[in-house]
Amino acid sequence: MKQKIVLEKIIVELSRVIVGATFAFSGFVKAVDPLGFTYKMQDYLISLNLEGLFSIALPLAIIMVVAEFVLGVFLLLGINSKVTTRLIGLFMMFFTPLTFWIALTNPVADCGCFGDALVISNWVSFYKNIILFAGIAFLVIKWKKITPLFSAKKAIIASFFIILYGLLFSLHNTYNLPIIDFRPYKIGANIPDQMFVDPDKADIYETIFIYSKDGVEKEFSESDYPWNDSSWIFIDMETRLVKEGIKPAIEDFAIESLYLDESGEWNVGGDITDLILSDTTYTFIMVSYSLEKMSERYLPRFNDIVNYADEKGYPFYLLTASSTNSVKEWEAKHNTGVQFCHADERTLKTMIRANPGLMLIKEGTVINKWDDSKVPSPENLLIKKPDQGKGTELLISIILFFVPLLILKVSYRKK
Repeated sequence: MKQKIVLEKIIVELSRVIVGATFAFSGFVKAVDPLGFTYKMQDYLISLNLEGLFSIALPLAIIMVVAEFVLGVFLLLGINSKVTTRLIGLFMMFFTPLTFWIALTNPVADCGCFGDALVISNWVSFYKNIILFAGIAFLVIKWKKITPLFSAKKAIIASFFIILYGLLFSLHNTYNLPIIDFRPYKIGANIPDQMFVDPDKADIYETIFIYSKDGVEKEFSESDYPWNDSSWIFIDMETRLVKEGIKPAIEDFAIESLYLDESGEWNVGGDITDLILSDTTYTFIMVSYSLEKMSERYLPRFNDIVNYADEKGYPFYLLTASSTNSVKEWEAKHNTGVQFCHADERTLKTMIRANPGLMLIKEGTVINKWDDSKVPSPENLLIKKPDQGKGTELLISIILFFVPLLILKVSYRKK
């Protein structure tokens, strides 16, 4: 009997740690980048033909990541175990079959369960949820055996603090660049390197030739197809994936120049991706996936950088996914005189979580990046260390979370 009790307790604590840590980690890494999770949700909405719900994607994303983080921390700390285990159980009852449907239909390449911090396949996501479902099902039954880290009174205070922290942390990363950048365009990354993958490790494809003879179709490989036998009639050719390899971190990165013709109309020119990525001087890239939705509050700061770049002879590009008509209207209003370029909207949203944002690169390496509210004055552009601000923010965030809980834990002890 005693061994059974001990074993049961071990399973409870193991399940508590696995489920709680997974929820807390998943919520945290998505709270680091709420806009990224919003874009992932929009991908799902597009696959379901529900684009009309785009307007609620961001608030829904924030609610979900905060709830996930809070429930995970609550379970780890043993706060209100009965309610917490049941809420997580409901959470898993909804998402386990949902991830099964996603794995079967594959509406998006990856589920986005852990944001950009950890990309897993849709089937792995489903198997992960099966394990979590089993763990939380056990905890729902044995919730009384979960040992709380706080007394009942302290648990109330801790609950309010954790919820407030999760919400403020998520909002901070929504209106500022994420304090941790998990994307391939992070500071210090070399974009051309991120676009390359060893050919020996890439996807392996084979070409299949389909020929017909006497009304019977047959498939051939490149090594044995009857190219010199006129009795065989060529029908079709297919390329099939033989072995899935490693994908480059950056795919479909392309920049096309825009130019103004003699009639005053903007047109798409040639591809200048290699030109920009190989430039040995400092290159400024203003990113705005949508000129129509761009915040214009801090545009004077960008104008100062444009003038600075012009004085120093540094290239300055404005990358957008907006149409040429939108470019024409926007430039007529602001008269910046910058070089406009066109790029894919998804790429621009991945490059920087701001509209507009500013990137400084050199020979394809990201030197620094700023959201519009943080664009520095020209004299400070190359002074501040790139990681200085974000490293400090992350450290402060960690301290602000753990220190209050630690103080609450050790305070008000009975004499």
